[in-house]
Amino acid sequence: MTNEATLRKLMEMHLSAMAESFRMQLHDPSYSNLSFEERFGILTDTEWTSRKSNSIMRLIKKSKFDQPGASVADINYSVRRGISQPHISSLAECNYIEENHNIIIMGASGTGKSYIACALGFEACKRLYSVRYVRLPELLTDFTIARGEGVIKKLLKFYANVDLLILDEWMLVSLKEGEARDLLEIIHARHKRASTIFCSQFAPAGWHVKIGEPTLADAILDRIVHDSHILELKSGKEELSMREIYGLKSKK
Repeated sequence: MTNEATLRKLMEMHLSAMAESFRMQLHDPSYSNLSFEERFGILTDTEWTSRKSNSIMRLIKKSKFDQPGASVADINYSVRRGISQPHISSLAECNYIEENHNIIIMGASGTGKSYIACALGFEACKRLYSVRYVRLPELLTDFTIARGEGVIKKLLKFYANVDLLILDEWMLVSLKEGEARDLLEIIHARHKRASTIFCSQFAPAGWHVKIGEPTLADAILDRIVHDSHILELKSGKEELSMREIYGLKSKK
């Protein structure tokens, strides 16, 4: 079989990265000094790296991050912010996802809750976890539309199955009873099965009032708080907010 035939078959099998690597080997005499196993290993590594990179890019695109450029490496670790680089680096390893634990990020507007959540979400994508970012007001609107169209079960199933769900603007406004029930369905479905990052201006004690109905509030909090890592962000008046540091538009 000729080299051109081999290249054609690799392309037909959608092994384009391997084909390009093979073509490069054909035109680079230095590869002739390598063994068959070494050259084949290079071809395999090239295809594997390409496919993993494409998978990561697809996951990032599907995540719908509010801040797709967020990076753990660029987080402001000022002492006054109340977070440490070792703690964030530990969370960036994504063991909490493997253990089905949650993260609660609390802080006033502008302290960088969304940025840190998206940065951690990006790290999850790099480890091939599915991620979805959504603001709670948007999620509640989606519930209303889905119920009207008769596809609420499909929507609930989607949010129940994503590996990491980032819920921003959590409990920013008070909920109606129907909204609280829908949230309980998702929280219950994800409890000890998947991980969620909650970004809120309020501590969990304040969520109870926002949820309203005591029984629903107890059920929701019980399924969140006990399995969560807590990040409480602070910002001194003399410091720039995370939005000012990264030139982000105010969304909260």
